[in-house]
Amino acid sequence: MIKRLLEADKKLVLKFALSLFLTVFLTIMFFSLQAYAANNSQSTESADSQSVSETAELPEYLDTDPENVGDSPTASILQQVIGVDASQPLEIIILLTIIALLPSLLIMMTCFTRIVIVLSFLRTAMQTQNTPPNMVITGMALFLTLFIMAPVFSEMNEIAYQPYVNEELTTEEALNAASVPLKRFMVKQTSNDDIMFFVGLSQLEEPEGGYTEEYINNDMPLTVIVPSFMISELKRAFQMGFMIFIPFLIIDLVVGSTLMSMGMMMLPPAMISMPFKILIFVLADGWNLLIGAVVSSYNW
Repeated sequence: MIKRLLEADKKLVLKFALSLFLTVFLTIMFFSLQAYAANNSQSTESADSQSVSETAELPEYLDTDPENVGDSPTASILQQVIGVDASQPLEIIILLTIIALLPSLLIMMTCFTRIVIVLSFLRTAMQTQNTPPNMVITGMALFLTLFIMAPVFSEMNEIAYQPYVNEELTTEEALNAASVPLKRFMVKQTSNDDIMFFVGLSQLEEPEGGYTEEYINNDMPLTVIVPSFMISELKRAFQMGFMIFIPFLIIDLVVGSTLMSMGMMMLPPAMISMPFKILIFVLADGWNLLIGAVVSSYNW
């Protein structure tokens, strides 16, 4: 069977063997480093305390003393920098899961989605296939997102991150403070109907004063605001996409009817209309109009 597999696809077998070898090698190296760190900590503990005090004090990020950092010497740097004990597999799994989901959460909680959809609608309406390519559209959407979200990120830095770095706030307090500007931004872009729709689905208990603006901005959970914001962003993006399609649809109708009247039924109308679409879009300064409309569509 292995011989047949080698004959069928040698590259696949070589890639599998190489990946297996790298996995085993990295595993062995990891456990070797753990054993070396454990032995190093034991030798450090058995040294004379007087000679240690005479030497220069190590920086905090190199201090592997279990009394200062944690019970496990292998957890010293990670635990001191980000508060994660590297000797606990569950904490590492949780940290990696958060890191993996963080880009998706940030994309869905910012204006990235609307901008990508609008630019994709523009490309489809112009029938330029893969021009501009996906990488260009994603890059434009990313930097436009940073441009639009700059005031929000600046406020989050002032009220949450800087106090947390200065040890004025705990981690939980910093996260709660950072969520307030983000909530305020998302609520401004979300319709009340969408918020009430997800409030009904979540079966939240109505507060004493009702769903006031202050309650929604400060106390409404993110589990309700985020899906409401996503639905509103999709609605607004499709509305803008419809408005983008109208002028290009008119060009298609004019070109198609002209070709039919001239008897050129075998000539594809898209091949004739696409240059006219590009020409009109460039002459009308379409990029400035489109980007200006997208930026101005957000409520500050």
